[in-house]
Amino acid sequence: MRLSEHEKETLKHAALACFGHGTRLRLFGSRADEQRKGGDIDLLIESTMTDPADIAKAHTRFLSQIYTRLGEQKVDVLIDYPGRLSHPPIFKVALQEGILL
Repeated sequence: MRLSEHEKETLKHAALACFGHGTRLRLFGSRADEQRKGGDIDLLIESTMTDPADIAKAHTRFLSQIYTRLGEQKVDVLIDYPGRLSHPPIFKVALQEGILL
């Protein structure tokens, strides 16, 4: 995994603060692979929230917190939640290859 301890803790803290207790956070993509270089931070947030409006607000707060603490960088966020109607193939990749933070 190519994240510093500070980055990992910042991401975990922001996910829990914004999406609530029970939230799981996975890092996937190039930053999950020690052999690769560069790349954005690809995250899958597994939330217990169900209201789409609350999820959208939490997503905005999450990005705001991490940009404030880590500086602006390319971050891609997938959000899974109970009742989600569609799961594009990238969700399967994130679940299978992602590293739980």
